[in-house]
Amino acid sequence: MEGMLGLLKIRVKRGIDLAIRDSMSCDPYVVKVKTRSVKRNCNPEWNEELTLSIIDPNVPITLTVFDKDTFTVDDQMGQADIDIKPYIEAMQMELENLPNGCAVKKVQPSRTNCLADESIIEWNHGKMTQDMRLRLKNVERGEVEISIQWIDVQMF
Repeated sequence: MEGMLGLLKIRVKRGIDLAIRDSMSCDPYVVKVKTRSVKRNCNPEWNEELTLSIIDPNVPITLTVFDKDTFTVDDQMGQADIDIKPYIEAMQMELENLPNGCAVKKVQPSRTNCLADESIIEWNHGKMTQDMRLRLKNVERGEVEISIQWIDVQMF
């Protein structure tokens, strides 16, 4: 697939019950496009938006959570893959004039995604949105709550 399909806005809302990597707490931040670090908080609230260009919707977007350290290398606190294929499929339905909050598609947690709970793709204010709670991999515990929204719908 050549060229860019469009832009995806990811709102990294918060972390839930993140693993402690220092003696008492953690200073977590998320990387794909970096969020700010939240000091001494295993349940941080970031509420930051990241915009990524999408070339291949079959390639999951990996978010990695790190614990910021001052004098040593930052510790990895897990990662989660965002599977955007169900979202892209819902976008391609070309639905319009739906009432706000109308559920277009429900995505269930499975072995092939990082969803911690059912995720609903819905129509809000003329845009398709999807909220997700992602379970972090390669760590004993922790989740990241995000929301995604396509920026340029005209490219479909």
